[in-house]
Amino acid sequence: MEQGNNHLQKALKPIHLWGIAVGMVISGQYFGWNYGFESGGTIGLGIAALIIIVFYTTFIFSYSELSTSIPHAGGPSAYARKAMGPFMGYVTGLACLLEFVFAPPAIAVSVGAYINFLVPSINAVYATVGMFILFILVNLIGVKGAAVIELVATVMALIGLAIYYVAGLPHVQASNIFNDMAFSHGWSGVLAAIPFSIWFFLAIEGGAMAAEEVRDPKKDIPKGFISGILTLGIATILTLVVTAGLGGGTGKPADYPLPQALASIYGEGSFIPKSVAIIGLFGLIASLHGIIIGYSRQTFALARAGYLPKFLSNLSKRGVPHWGLIVPGAIGVIAAGSANFANALIILSVFGAITMYCLSMISLFVLRKKEPNLERPFKVSYPVVPAIALVLGVFSFFCVVKYSVLTTTLPLFGVQLPLAGVILTIFGVAIVYYFLVGSKNLRPMSEEFVSIEDVTSGSEVDEEKIG
Repeated sequence: MEQGNNHLQKALKPIHLWGIAVGMVISGQYFGWNYGFESGGTIGLGIAALIIIVFYTTFIFSYSELSTSIPHAGGPSAYARKAMGPFMGYVTGLACLLEFVFAPPAIAVSVGAYINFLVPSINAVYATVGMFILFILVNLIGVKGAAVIELVATVMALIGLAIYYVAGLPHVQASNIFNDMAFSHGWSGVLAAIPFSIWFFLAIEGGAMAAEEVRDPKKDIPKGFISGILTLGIATILTLVVTAGLGGGTGKPADYPLPQALASIYGEGSFIPKSVAIIGLFGLIASLHGIIIGYSRQTFALARAGYLPKFLSNLSKRGVPHWGLIVPGAIGVIAAGSANFANALIILSVFGAITMYCLSMISLFVLRKKEPNLERPFKVSYPVVPAIALVLGVFSFFCVVKYSVLTTTLPLFGVQLPLAGVILTIFGVAIVYYFLVGSKNLRPMSEEFVSIEDVTSGSEVDEEKIG
């Protein structure tokens, strides 16, 4: 729904913003981050997580200024284009697409692992691919009341975490947290754990993209995001302490670390680990569903702008960018089916995210200088807060590249491909496409900066006229 002045209806309260922000990333509490135990040990990962909590707290408030001053379905690609021109808008959008396209298959891998934990007779790979395809189809049909669904799934996932903490805390042993291996890699281990700490909060920017619809931005955005960051920060610390305290910081990382940690105390067949796994699926599904929406909207916006082939911006009769769902979804399904490199999928997604975060913060500084009179319904404490976000963002980018991208391989067709080479190939091909095709098809800025609802409404009107 929208008002006549091309602004979305202001219907969201702080509780809705909290639900969206937490719901988009709640799956990060249930898996993925635990790979950081291998890199940094229990203490090293804990320190890395604290650094990332500060980064995301400063980033999300800075990002909210951008999202409320430039309401646009493309999000970061639109901010960067307005600040630094069309090419940087394309690069930023590409980084965002990398984040949102490879996060769902990583989440789907964990969904399959949780289902296999609950019902061992179900093959984890089949469950992974099946759930991914299911939610692509759900999005093709169109889902009404997505915010309410996301809120319910988020609350259920938090209940699952609460059960995990209550069941696990009495059995936490300090010797599992503080031992010879806890900080064995020193500060280099902390840096190496940074990429996996980012997984705790990855995609929280999806909440900022809804900031345009908040009733009272100046009051409600701080309430919604402070409560969201506090919720995720407290959950992150408790998840780390309980999992490490139960011995989850040793051995090979699993795609279902919470039930595995409880199973070491209560036994795999007992009720408590099973219940946490069942409820945990709500969190995984909430994030999977939300991020699938995210990649389809980002693909749609880039195609509508002229950066990507135009057919990707086509809308169905239900107003769904169906090709924007199907094409990236097919890539994701293929990646999800190769469940043996979930770690590489996480790093690919994290690399895209941290690249986009840094470019978004640069865009904020450029816009503050370039367009000081731009309407900003919500203003961050400038320049301190965005400066902290940019510094920690660049620091995190360095850690992701040095300790993850350059040390990880991607097994494809029986060949171990360097992940750095895969990323360079993706960006290289995309940049060549931009200069040969995309740059010649760009829409004017005045036409480009409208919301997706404008295009959806226009499409529906056109269809009615044609019919």
